[in-house]
Amino acid sequence: MTGLPTWRSAWQEALYGAQGFFRREAPSAHFRTSVHASPLFARALVRLAREAGLDAVVDVGAGRGELLASLHAIDPTLTLLGVEVAARPEGLPRGIGWEPVLPASIDGLVVANEWLDNVPCEVVQVDDEGTPRLVHVDPATGSECLGAPVTDPAGPPGLGAWLEKWWPLPEPGLRAEVGTARDQAWSQVVGRIRHGLAVAVDYGHTRDDRPPFGSLRSYREGVEVEVLPDGSRDVTAHVAVDAIAAAVGGRLVRQREELRRLGVSGERPPLDLARSAPASYLSELSRASEAAELTDPAGLGGFFWVITDV
Repeated sequence: MTGLPTWRSAWQEALYGAQGFFRREAPSAHFRTSVHASPLFARALVRLAREAGLDAVVDVGAGRGELLASLHAIDPTLTLLGVEVAARPEGLPRGIGWEPVLPASIDGLVVANEWLDNVPCEVVQVDDEGTPRLVHVDPATGSECLGAPVTDPAGPPGLGAWLEKWWPLPEPGLRAEVGTARDQAWSQVVGRIRHGLAVAVDYGHTRDDRPPFGSLRSYREGVEVEVLPDGSRDVTAHVAVDAIAAAVGGRLVRQREELRRLGVSGERPPLDLARSAPASYLSELSRASEAAELTDPAGLGGFFWVITDV
């Protein structure tokens, strides 16, 4: 019906192909995550690992190793591994491992911070007759057209059933990012853990608040730009976190609540400290500001954690 790739195919090539965005670009140059906001995020993960009796951390989608470097600085006794398609970054402490794929088995805490939103998935749209169809896209221009129905036996399996269960589309024009690929990707990660804990951290939505026209976005150099799967920019979409949790038997919690449980508090230091110990007051005030950003319910604090005990 069309010679253009589906969104998933174009998206995959744009981010992870031979000249893909994440093979060339450092994510920190284009967007800010909890890892970049404060070392308090890494400190909380160390506490989480130690609470669970774990002495290893695997970072899936490790970027340029920023989280791993922070973890190493906080607790050098941890065994650390980064999993990333890009080459090992220069300057990463020698004791930190770096691989392009996950090991066959894992004992430890596995963390994926803002990784699932970059796992490409199929985009569908309901046509004028009420049939959900695959959306195809021109990577060079972003122009779209509708392709085969999601129920086509020759197409990707499971799309129709996933939509019916997790993201019903009752009206023409509505769109969705079908989460089957993400459910499978995270299930494969969790399936490699023999003993440990899996934590996926991301912005997302649940069945009660799905975006009616999807959530595809692109960012470059910290600015939202036109969505285009040409490899020049990030391509991302919010995660159907309830489907992810169901796929791996995980539980959902907001980052705000989990970080507070792990000791990250945005409470300001008492003013008396400013008079008795000004340097300490400024240090505590800076830490409180960082904690406030990490736990802001309208920002990073509103992110979901999918936590799975294995």
